[in-house]
Amino acid sequence: MAVEVHNLVKIYGQQRAVDGISFSARPGDILGFLGPNGAGKSTTMKIITCYLPQTEGKVNVCGYDVVHQSIEVKKCIGYLPEHNPLYLDMYVKEYLEFIAGVHQLGNKTKQAVDTMIEHTGLTREYKKRIGELSKGYRQRVGLAQAMIHDPQVLILDEPTSGLDPNQITEIRELIREIGKSKTVILSTHIMQEVKALCNRVVIINKGKLVADETPENLQHGTDSKFVFVAEFKGEFSPKNLHTISGVEKTVSLGQNRFRIIANRDIREDLFSFAVKNKLILLSVAMEDQSLEDVFRKLTS
Repeated sequence: MAVEVHNLVKIYGQQRAVDGISFSARPGDILGFLGPNGAGKSTTMKIITCYLPQTEGKVNVCGYDVVHQSIEVKKCIGYLPEHNPLYLDMYVKEYLEFIAGVHQLGNKTKQAVDTMIEHTGLTREYKKRIGELSKGYRQRVGLAQAMIHDPQVLILDEPTSGLDPNQITEIRELIREIGKSKTVILSTHIMQEVKALCNRVVIINKGKLVADETPENLQHGTDSKFVFVAEFKGEFSPKNLHTISGVEKTVSLGQNRFRIIANRDIREDLFSFAVKNKLILLSVAMEDQSLEDVFRKLTS
């Protein structure tokens, strides 16, 4: 595992900001790290990146302990905070050379800077001052500085906050490409971003872990219910739908369309029901909950 968090606790005075959470992330994972404000996300990320010591528990990054081997951990991590701190008076290339110097890349500096400029799409902008760039390009500079030392783990806090739709698409594509070879932990409040990018989702609330699943499994439902929308051609009594084993509730949507809530997958049964009652099943689709709905249920 690239990142392993085990029974992590952080206490401030009488408050347990993080309360015994455990999760892991592998190479190739883009992990969405979610929770309402004050849930403990930032505290957890600060512990993973060695900016804050934990009260209890263990955190390993690339096999190194964040307390006893913090220098090695920092070499493995690239970090883009929500408020991207850049030196606006510096030129893009000059700034990246400076960051490469901070990481002591030595004679690898030129190659690392040139690679990041190309990889993050800054080829046309690298001669400009950072203060002259759009917010989208500043985010690219932030990603370039986070990756310039070729870390195995990338931690991104609200990477598309404040960007326009075109810039959001560009940054998401860049993150998706990065995630093919690295471990990415992505903190965001934008559920569409989670659905577009993440193959895993960890949700915490009031310091506790409340979900660790794929986005698809989360949308399937936190209450193990299956929801279908079915449309029939032909006349029948909607009450007859309750003869199907597993059907718990039906709601008419008009014109022989129904929302059907069941405790199992009944798509084959709906087809058999239509045949038995001499109906035509025009369509049937499983209706997922939105990630926003799931998030509200888990954190309310």
